[in-house]
Amino acid sequence: MSQEPLLPGIHSPEDLRKLPREDVKRVAEELREEIIQRVSRTGGHLASSLGAVELLTAIHAVFDTPRDRLVLDVGHQGYGHKMLTGRREAFDRIGREGGIAKFLRRSESPYDQFGAGHAGTSISAALGMARAMQHQGRDHCAIALIGDGGMTCGMAFEALNQAGHLGQGNLVVVLNDNEMSISANVGALSDFLSRKFSKPMVRTIKGWAKEFLESLPGDMLHWAQKAEESVKVFFSPGLLFEAFGFRYVGPIQGHRIDVLLETFDNVKQMVAKGEGPILVHALTAKGYGYEPAQQDPFKYHGVGAFEVESGRFPPSKPGPPKYQNVFADALIRLAREDDRIVGITAAMADGTGLDRFARVFPERFYDVGIAEQHAVTFAAGLATEGMKPVAAIYSTFLQRAYDQVVHDVCIQNLDVTFAMDRAGVVGADGATHQGFYDCAYLRTLPNIVVMAPKDENELQHMLRTAVEYPGPAAIRYPRGTGFGVPLDPEIKSVSVGEAELLRDGDDALVVALGTLVHPALEAAGELAAQGISVAVLNARFAKPLDAERIAALARRCGALVTVEEHSAAGGFGSAVLEALAEAGVCVPARCLGIPDRLIEHGDPARILASLGLDSAGIARAVTSLLEGRRVASQPAGDERPSD
Repeated sequence: MSQEPLLPGIHSPEDLRKLPREDVKRVAEELREEIIQRVSRTGGHLASSLGAVELLTAIHAVFDTPRDRLVLDVGHQGYGHKMLTGRREAFDRIGREGGIAKFLRRSESPYDQFGAGHAGTSISAALGMARAMQHQGRDHCAIALIGDGGMTCGMAFEALNQAGHLGQGNLVVVLNDNEMSISANVGALSDFLSRKFSKPMVRTIKGWAKEFLESLPGDMLHWAQKAEESVKVFFSPGLLFEAFGFRYVGPIQGHRIDVLLETFDNVKQMVAKGEGPILVHALTAKGYGYEPAQQDPFKYHGVGAFEVESGRFPPSKPGPPKYQNVFADALIRLAREDDRIVGITAAMADGTGLDRFARVFPERFYDVGIAEQHAVTFAAGLATEGMKPVAAIYSTFLQRAYDQVVHDVCIQNLDVTFAMDRAGVVGADGATHQGFYDCAYLRTLPNIVVMAPKDENELQHMLRTAVEYPGPAAIRYPRGTGFGVPLDPEIKSVSVGEAELLRDGDDALVVALGTLVHPALEAAGELAAQGISVAVLNARFAKPLDAERIAALARRCGALVTVEEHSAAGGFGSAVLEALAEAGVCVPARCLGIPDRLIEHGDPARILASLGLDSAGIARAVTSLLEGRRVASQPAGDERPSD
C-alpha cells in the first residue's frame, strides 16, 4: 500500500516539526524528487540544492526557525529551504518576471533572514544576528550554512576570528563540505578540508595509537590517550576551527537524516548552555540522489530544462558565439604572441571562458577561489614584475575588490586588464548579479581606461587594446551570445579614447556605449523613415571620452541622447554631460540608462524594452527631445495686460 506524500502538507517548518522524527526522512526524499522535477522544467541551481536537502530539512526540523535565524551562503543550495518555507508552488516561475528569486531575498519571506547572492557573507551576518539577540535578551540562536567553496573567502575567516574572540555562544556554523563551490575547489584550504586528505590520515593515526596504547602500562594510559587526541586533532580539520575558538563537531555524514537530527539536537543543547560558537562539519555530495548530477555536478550546477530520466538537455540551437568564448579565444591568440599574458579568475573559470584558456596554457592560468580581493592584488603583484595579467571577473563580483582596484592597481598605475563579464542585465539571476555599476565605480579612478565593445567582433579588438595599454584597463561586456557579426581574422588595437561615427545626421546625436549601439542604429533607421536625421556615435570608451568629437557633434546637431546598459546615475551619460559642461556646450540632452531602483530577475530583452533601452525606446526619447526643443523655440504669445 502506497503512503500518502508528506511534502504537500508542509507549508512551513512548523508543519515539519509536528511530524514524528521517523517521517522527516520521507520529507527529505520527497523534497529531493520535487526539486529534480521542478528544475527539469524551469531550469535553475540543481546540483548544489540536491546536496543540501538533508542538511536544510534537519535544521528546520530541529531549530525554531525563523525565531532561530538561518542564514544561507550564496543561495545556490537554497531550493529545499524555499520549498519548506511556503514557496513550493511558486517554483514554476522561479527566476522569471513576477516569480520568486533564484537566490534568497529578505523581501520574499520571513524565513529568508539575509539576502544571499554573493559568497562568504553568511558567518558575518549570522554573527551580527546572534550578537543582536544577545544584546536584546532573546533566547535564540543564529545558524550559518556555508559551503566549503564559500570558506575560501577571506571574509568568512574574519567572521570566524571575531566569533571566536567574542565566544559567541548562540552561533552555529554548518560547513557543507562537498569539495566544490561551482567548479572544483582550489587551494590549500580545500586540501585541508578534503576528506580524501584528512580521513585516511586520521584512520592511520588512530591505528598507530591503538597499537601503542595496548602496549602501555595502565598508569600511563590516561596521558597516552591525551597524546593520541592531540595527534588526531592536528591531522584533522578540527585543528583549524578549534584554533578560532569554535567547538568542532564532525565530520558527520551530511545525507544521513538520523545522524543530522541527533547531531543538531545535541548542538541545540550545547547552544542552550552557551557552549558556542559551534562548527558542524558535514560531508555531502553535490548532486546527491540524482545520478547524472552526482556524476557531473559542475555540468548540473546551473541548468536549463532537461529530461529527468536520461539527464539529457535539449540540443542547443546554432547561433552566434557567446561573448565569453570570443573573449577566451582572443586571449589565447594574444597569449601565443606574448608569453607574459596570464589569466586569472575567482572560481569562475567556465563562466568567464577561461577554462578554454586553461586547457591551452595551464601553467599561465590561475583560479584563486572565491577571493576577488586576492585576485586583484595578486594580478597587481604579477604586473610589478613585468607580467600582463588579465583578471576575468564578473562586473557584480569586481565590486567586492573595489579597494584593491583603487589602491593596488590604479594608484600604482599597474598593467592589469579587467575583463568584466556579465555587465548589464543578467536575466534570471536578478538584482544581486546585475552588472550596472562598473562604469560609475571605475571612471573616477586615476590612470584607468574603461571601454565597452558594440559587439563580439569589437570585443576581440578591445582586448588587444587593453592588454597592450601600459596601465590599468577594463572592458565591460554582457552575458550571452553576440550579434552574429563576422569576426575579423586579424585582431587589431583600437586608438584609446577614439569614438566611431557609424551614421551621420543633423537633427540629433545619439551617443551609445557598448551593445546598445546596435539598437541605437536601428532607432536611427526608423527615425530616418520619418524624416528625422540622427547621427549615431559608438563611444567605445567611457574613459577617456572622445570629448572633443562629442562636443562638436552635439553643437552641430543641437540635441543629444546618451544610451547605456548601466546605471544612469554616475555612469557614461553623466560623463558625457560633464564633458559638455566643460566645453561650454549647452544643448537639450537626455541620458537613457538603468534607473535608480532595483531591477529584478526576468527576460533581459523584456527588461531592456521596459526601461526604454531598445530601438523603440531610443526612438521615442529622440522624438520627445526634439518635440521639446521645438516647443521651447517657439516665440511666446502676445501677452498684454487686461484693461
